[in-house]
Amino acid sequence: MFARHAQTYLQAENRDRNRRLQALVRSLQAACRSYTRVVLRLRAQAEAEARANAAVASSPTSPLRGRALPSVKSTSSVNNMPAAKKTFSRSSSRAPSPTSSYGHSFHGHARAPSMPGQSSAAPSINGGTFHSPLFRLRRAPLLQVFVPSPEGEWLSDASVLECEKELRRAGVLPLLRPGDVVWDTAVGDEGNLGRMLWDGGYLIDLDYTYSRAGDLPKYLPTLAFPPSYFHRVVRTMGNGNPVCHIDIAPWSEEIAANLQLLQDRMKTETPQGGHHMVVRWVHRSSFTIRPSSSGKPIRLVVPRDVGPGPGPGGAWFIDPGWFGTVVVEAEGTNEGLADLQARCRGVFPLRATGAPLSPERAARAEAQRSVFRILREKSRPGEIWIRTVTEKERLLPP
Repeated sequence: MFARHAQTYLQAENRDRNRRLQALVRSLQAACRSYTRVVLRLRAQAEAEARANAAVASSPTSPLRGRALPSVKSTSSVNNMPAAKKTFSRSSSRAPSPTSSYGHSFHGHARAPSMPGQSSAAPSINGGTFHSPLFRLRRAPLLQVFVPSPEGEWLSDASVLECEKELRRAGVLPLLRPGDVVWDTAVGDEGNLGRMLWDGGYLIDLDYTYSRAGDLPKYLPTLAFPPSYFHRVVRTMGNGNPVCHIDIAPWSEEIAANLQLLQDRMKTETPQGGHHMVVRWVHRSSFTIRPSSSGKPIRLVVPRDVGPGPGPGGAWFIDPGWFGTVVVEAEGTNEGLADLQARCRGVFPLRATGAPLSPERAARAEAQRSVFRILREKSRPGEIWIRTVTEKERLLPP
C-alpha cells in the first residue's frame, strides 16, 4: 500500500502543488514515525522486563526466585488492540553434534529448536513473558520511514539522507543502535528492497557481493550480534544461509588441532524438483568461544573501517549467543584447505605463492578471509555451524 501511494505521488504532474498528495505523503510519513517510536518503546519495555526478571531470579532472598515478573501485555498497534499470542514450531533436519559424533559422516535427522544461536547460558533473556508481534528480544527491530524515491528501487544518496532526516524528525536518533534495520516503505516489500542498517552514525546499504537479495555488510561484526539476530528481518534467498563476517584467527590453533577431512552426505535438488543424497568430502574443524572467567564481556578486535560499537568508548563485544562450539566447514579440496589455512593466519606452514599481490588485491584477499555462511539447518543453541565462502561465489566483479 505504501509503495502504491509513493508511485502515485511520483507519477503525478505538479505534485509539489497538489495539496491532496502532499497531505497524503505527510500522513504516511507521520504513520511511519509513530510506528518506529512504538517499536523502540517496545524494545525498551522488553529489555527492562528481562533485566527485572533476571534480578528476581538471581536474588537468593526473593520469594519469587525462579519465577518471572508479571508482564504488561504489549499492543499490536497504536490503536491498543491486544496482540494475539502465537507459537511457532517447525521440524528441521540438523546435523548431529560434533561433540558426540564429530568424526563420522551423518545419515539421520534430528529434531532441534528452530532458532539457532539462542544461548542456554542466558535463559533470562529469552525466557521472559514479553510478547509482541512488532518486536522480539534478541532480534533486530524493523523500523520504518516513508521517503518516495524518484530513482526507483535503488535509493540514491539524497534519498538515504532524507531517510536519516525522517529518523531525526521522529526523535529516535538517540535510541538507535548499531544493527537496527530501517526500511523505506515507499520502495516496496519485495526481498530487501529499501532496507538499510544503522551502523552507529549513518544508514548503510546491504552488501550485494554474494547475493542479489543483499547480505549484512562487513562494517557490522557478526560476532557482536546473536546468530539469529537478523533472521527474517534481513531476508535471505535461496538456501537461507546468510553471509556473515567472522575473523577466526584468534582460535586458529584450536582449529588446526581439530581439523579433519571427512565424508559428508547432503541433500540436493534436481532440475526436475526431485531430491537425492550426494556424498562429498569436506574439511571440518571446530573451536569454542568461552565466556571470560571474570564475567566481563569479551572485546572484539575490528577493522578500522568499522564504526563505533554499542559498548563504552565505542567498543564491540562478543554476544553470549555465540558461546559454545563453532563448527567450521570448507571444501574437501586442496583449494578449500588452502583457503581455510589462510584464514587462520600463520598457524599452518606457509605455502608457496607466486608473485606478490598488488595492494588492492591483497586488501580484497584479506577481506575475503572473514566471509562465511551460517548453516541454519545444522546449527542449534550452543553449536553454530559456518562454511567458508570462496571467491567463485562472488556475483559482483572485484
